[in-house]
Amino acid sequence: MSDAELNDLRERAAAGDSDALAELVESAGERGDAEELRRLADQGSRDAVDELVQLAAERNDVDELRRLAALGNRDAADVLTELEEESGSAG
Repeated sequence: MSDAELNDLRERAAAGDSDALAELVESAGERGDAEELRRLADQGSRDAVDELVQLAAERNDVDELRRLAALGNRDAADVLTELEEESGSAG
């Protein structure tokens, strides 16, 4: 996806186009763009939060998972628990 296409999606999403927002979240997830996902999540996109948790889990990004869990995200807390159990059993 080109920069122009991304900018168009961002503008449409900012204007309330839910299809554009969904496409933007999906695109950010595919690109592994945690910064974009954080921005969208901060703007209230639950899908962006879900995608961010998934990305952090794939990357074993404990700091990001902790940040999300501290904000009350149950999925992030569950992934953290799983990672801790796995690291405890690997010793």
